[in-house]
Amino acid sequence: MDAYLSIVKEILEKGEAKTDRTGTGTRAIFGVKFEHDMSSGFPLLTTKKMPFRLIASELEFFIKGITDKAWLQEKNNHIWDEWCSPSKVPYGHDEATKKKMLEETDLGPVYGFQWRHFGASYNDQHTDYSGKGVDQLKELVHLLKTDPSSRRMIISAWNPADQSKMALPPCHYAIQVTVLGGKLNLLWHQRSVDTMLGLPFNIASYALLLHLLAKEAGLQEGKLVGFLGDVHIYENHIEGAKEQLKRAPMKLPRIITSNFKSIFEWTHTDSTIEGYESHPALKFPIAV
Repeated sequence: MDAYLSIVKEILEKGEAKTDRTGTGTRAIFGVKFEHDMSSGFPLLTTKKMPFRLIASELEFFIKGITDKAWLQEKNNHIWDEWCSPSKVPYGHDEATKKKMLEETDLGPVYGFQWRHFGASYNDQHTDYSGKGVDQLKELVHLLKTDPSSRRMIISAWNPADQSKMALPPCHYAIQVTVLGGKLNLLWHQRSVDTMLGLPFNIASYALLLHLLAKEAGLQEGKLVGFLGDVHIYENHIEGAKEQLKRAPMKLPRIITSNFKSIFEWTHTDSTIEGYESHPALKFPIAV
């Protein structure tokens, strides 16, 4: 995707040195717009191999409102392993704390909890929250089907009251959906953007959500847009970023979803990617 690679190029050329919470150091720019027309293919990065299974299972995790990272681990998805609720294990960089964070499975009221139970009192990852809080995703789907011209189809994951309990405050914190000319368009807002590791995941995840919402409402797929705040490359990712810019993008794949009944019944194995070709994987160390 040229849109993604242009962001990488701009950071390398114009990014300013900035310290960060992890102590790794970054080059950063501020205020970037990502845009992709879904008719040109599913935006799964081709300049490095991307694990669609992990992206899809994490989205299912969010849609279901689950906060127990053991659910992901059971599906061999380990992208949340290093984090946990700070109310269970206070955040720290030392090895003893990292070990405790790894062992604790409660992530706190992260993305999916806010999507499905906004405002509910959070206890732990095992509590049944059925019918509690505001189900923002359900309300968005209802509006899509009953009032597709609405400008109020919004989901917010940003809940200041719950931030002290979250493994991480939401990086991508708000979603807006709008329908134009029979096409469903989705825009997401993101405050903090790990360009080399996180952003390719975010792009594909929200593209998948757009795809599912369009199927739910019987609409065509339109534009995917990201409004990105602090957009950065970690210092230990810079050489990998330069290598990626040397690679020519390949044709984007297609997404196929079978046996679709409802977004609320969808599982990540229902969706597959066809025609995906990519350059080899690139390893980027994660900053915790």
